[in-house]
Amino acid sequence: MKAVITVIGHDTVGILAKVSSACAEKGANIIDVTQSVMRDMFTMIMLVDIDGLTSDFSELSSSLEKLGEEIGMKVHVMHEDIFNSMHRI
Repeated sequence: MKAVITVIGHDTVGILAKVSSACAEKGANIIDVTQSVMRDMFTMIMLVDIDGLTSDFSELSSSLEKLGEEIGMKVHVMHEDIFNSMHRI
């Protein structure tokens, strides 16, 4: 299974490192990352494999959302099944 993680906010040093470290701590393996900085706004989308999670999905989600609050970013985690359902025609 996979999850999509989005990160949005003002650009600062170390965002990718902090989010990827938090994923690694929970056993989520990063498959793909795309990021962009538009003026001072940072955006990132990550696709992560969650088959090896060391906790449940809700714990991964809440820990990343809490990290987002700590670093002044909006972090959202969406399970692959929800993502696919939302984008089905």
